[in-house]
Amino acid sequence: MKIKVNIVTPDGPVMETEADMVIAVTETGELGVLPGHIAMVAPLDIGALRLKNGTDTDHVAVNGGFLEVRPDVVTVLAQSAELASHIDVARAELARKKAEVALQQQTNKVEAQMAELSLRRAINRIKVSGM
Repeated sequence: MKIKVNIVTPDGPVMETEADMVIAVTETGELGVLPGHIAMVAPLDIGALRLKNGTDTDHVAVNGGFLEVRPDVVTVLAQSAELASHIDVARAELARKKAEVALQQQTNKVEAQMAELSLRRAINRIKVSGM
């Protein structure tokens, strides 16, 4: 039995597929979803969304948003999401370096938090591209 998976960002759909299991990084930890799971909504953290199909696993870099679970479908409403195979690693490395420099130069708490989020997103993209 499979569960439908829809990944959507403000720019439009990223992926529509089916999976045996969906594993997401939520703000309270990892959450595994199988077909028939109870309906729920969970806030997503920056992390890798894993879609398991038999022995294969697809990885998607997700940068926040929400996971909506219904017994037959999982919808990911993410601020941004990229399939591991579509990640431009050089661009992600450049973003990581820029964020590190910005983080070192910030004295303003809000700017430091923004730089830290940028750094976490870049590191997530780099990590997911290698999965």
